[in-house]
Amino acid sequence: MTIKKTGPSVKLGVIPSIKLRHKPGLPEVSLIATGGTIGTHVDYRTGGVFMCRTPEEIIATAPDLENIVNLKGVHRPFTLASEDMNHSHWQQIAELAAKELNKGRRGVIVTHGTDTLHFTAAALSFMLKNLSKPVAIIGAQRSPDRGSFDGILNLICGGYFVGHSNIGEVAVVMHGSSSDDFCLAHRGTKARKMHTSRRDAFRSINNLPLARIWPNGKIEVMNENHRKFEDRKVEADTSFEPKVAMVKFYPGSDPGIIDYYVDNDFKGIIIEATGLGHVATGESGTSENETIKSLSWIPHIKAAVDRGVVIVITSQTLYGRVHPFVYRNLRLLYEAGAVFGEDMLPETAYIKLGWLLGHEKNIEKVKNLMLTNLAGEISAETDYRNYLA
Repeated sequence: MTIKKTGPSVKLGVIPSIKLRHKPGLPEVSLIATGGTIGTHVDYRTGGVFMCRTPEEIIATAPDLENIVNLKGVHRPFTLASEDMNHSHWQQIAELAAKELNKGRRGVIVTHGTDTLHFTAAALSFMLKNLSKPVAIIGAQRSPDRGSFDGILNLICGGYFVGHSNIGEVAVVMHGSSSDDFCLAHRGTKARKMHTSRRDAFRSINNLPLARIWPNGKIEVMNENHRKFEDRKVEADTSFEPKVAMVKFYPGSDPGIIDYYVDNDFKGIIIEATGLGHVATGESGTSENETIKSLSWIPHIKAAVDRGVVIVITSQTLYGRVHPFVYRNLRLLYEAGAVFGEDMLPETAYIKLGWLLGHEKNIEKVKNLMLTNLAGEISAETDYRNYLA
């Protein structure tokens, strides 16, 4: 057997890059690269992947993009694993996206790590005020050096979404199945990562996906309840109160965690409760057991509310909505001053509360706005077609 060299040698570890070319007639969009698996490469010294790719190197993985859109603005404000991000990074992305959109770009692609991608999607949904152009947040579950790299299809579908769809919202655009057949566009306030490693890890919760997108450019609108594309100015409204916490209730959990956050001057707390919004109340059964009484969350929540802390109840079940009146124990929680957050995802409720508290100091107004649909985060009614959609 003989081996014949047919082309130029490629050095091990060298990452291909692409020179952007303008093609007349294609829509102009921008790309903001922030890090994550989609921008990684294998380190041949250790065998692990690390974040190192420039935006041009990310784009080189999907050269077909140049036949879909014209990438006019390409930016890398920072390179981070998404678990290292916080509100200041969401603000940077929102401000940069607004700047690009107001230059006349038809849309913006944001590449991002997948672990907290849904937090950023929710943040941009609130921070991009009066948005009427598409913003696609995409990532990858597999690194570009692997044969199962999913970023190629995600980039292509993201290009079609921002360049050719009639949807003017923030959306997570990722694989819709484990195969390379289509992507789904999930509303930014209704998307959640539901698997650690599957390529179709993201799902719409309590909402139908906005659209199904094929790599040939076909876009099938699945949810007619969406903001339509319009070329108008967007405002980056990024004020955010970082002193908001998320607390998970579990059997036997110590309600003193609420006191900890209150004593440390937190302004709001999202409680991930069980079922319809339950936490321990010490009221079930005979309630004669002192341990059961001592684990009641009610007095701690009431004390927090009395000190001006906004307490919002969401559900660990994710699907469905919380309800303050079905059970007596739920009524006790409501009477203590907690706000029941309808069908909002806990992560979305966290983002929304931080954003509202960054703008409004009147606690009653904040509570009312938490129950007002601002960015598609609250469904008007429960549609059972949305379960495991």
